[in-house]
Amino acid sequence: MASTVSIGYGQLLRTRGAWTFLLPGFAARQPFAMLTISIVLLVQHTTGSYGAAGAAAAVTGVSMALFAPWSGRLADRHGQRAVLVPGVLVHALSGLALTGLALAHAPLWALFAAAVPTGASVPQIGPMVRARWAVRLADSPLLTTAAAFESVTDELTFVVGPLLATALCTAVNPAAGLLTEASLTLLGGLLFAARKSTQPQVSAAGHARVEHVSALRSPGVRVLIAAFLGIGSVFGGMQVSLAAFTESIGEPGLNGVLYGTFAAGNMLSGLVCGAVAWKTAPQHRLLVGYGALALTASGLWAAHSVPVLAGLGLLVGMCVAPALITGYTLVEDLVPAGARTEAFTWLTGAVALGQAAAVTVAGQLEDRFRGGAGFLVPMGGTLLALTVLLALRSRLVARPRGRTVARGVGHRVPVTVD
Repeated sequence: MASTVSIGYGQLLRTRGAWTFLLPGFAARQPFAMLTISIVLLVQHTTGSYGAAGAAAAVTGVSMALFAPWSGRLADRHGQRAVLVPGVLVHALSGLALTGLALAHAPLWALFAAAVPTGASVPQIGPMVRARWAVRLADSPLLTTAAAFESVTDELTFVVGPLLATALCTAVNPAAGLLTEASLTLLGGLLFAARKSTQPQVSAAGHARVEHVSALRSPGVRVLIAAFLGIGSVFGGMQVSLAAFTESIGEPGLNGVLYGTFAAGNMLSGLVCGAVAWKTAPQHRLLVGYGALALTASGLWAAHSVPVLAGLGLLVGMCVAPALITGYTLVEDLVPAGARTEAFTWLTGAVALGQAAAVTVAGQLEDRFRGGAGFLVPMGGTLLALTVLLALRSRLVARPRGRTVARGVGHRVPVTVD
């Protein structure tokens, strides 16, 4: 049972200073949406192999997944600016190196070598924006609105990013997507870092006296990581398989349209999900929503026309956002206040890791079998994750304990109120 409520997006966006970090933050968070598809299209163009393209993108995703929690922990202890400035510089230079090596037809190992720092330096803008909302809103009831808004913003990047990257790679130059991604990251990241007045304050001791408990100690977080790996398999599998499908029918430009339709479903359902006051437990919502995701993803491999694939992609996208939002909501109850930023970066990293594995496997399947074989990856990934959720659903119920952080933002407030 649920009832709709007015969640005050307009009031939220009138928060003093909000736009000063929202606009550059939107530009700086594009890498997660543009990076994989840009690498896939560039490397496939220069090598002729979706397998090689998927492998290069996978290395980037694995690197991001491994370094994301570390980056979030450093931002907690030393401040966002101290992490962002060197990070975006490394990312831009690494992206340029990867582009140059691909255009020079360098061996695959050289592409892998450049892909590692490219992925490792992807800025963790989402958790940082959530932290800034916490500073601006304190104990305001708009914190839950901010959580919904951030989820919708994440989905919007998956509408804009792939469309922009695909249009640039197909209409301008195969390298244009990756070059634009690196430029947006650099510009947006530096502008975001420059807004020092809105970032969380770091204590003089750099949080040295605060006990840091790893988010991985929570069994529920480990279960959510499995769920988010499955969601990553949807993103990665869709990106490679849609690119292969549109190329096979001689309409590569439709790739961005089809993926944009999938992402639009994601964004629209996120808006609705954020506008509902749910009365059912989030654990139950996650199981039901994930079941719907696995069901719709299982039909993708059988779609052999653009209209059918667009319709199914829309449905799959509509099932992704509720699962993501509910998973992030559960973090608040499952993780102590001092580890929530790390928990969010683990989940973000899980999506990236699942995406990396998916582009690799889907690329190999498309190279060997064609005919939409890559769409088996989202089906397999979501079904496996659903099995884990069903088997370990009891671990998603939090033990009673005190809560010290405002609802929904998923980031620790300054130490003085911990």
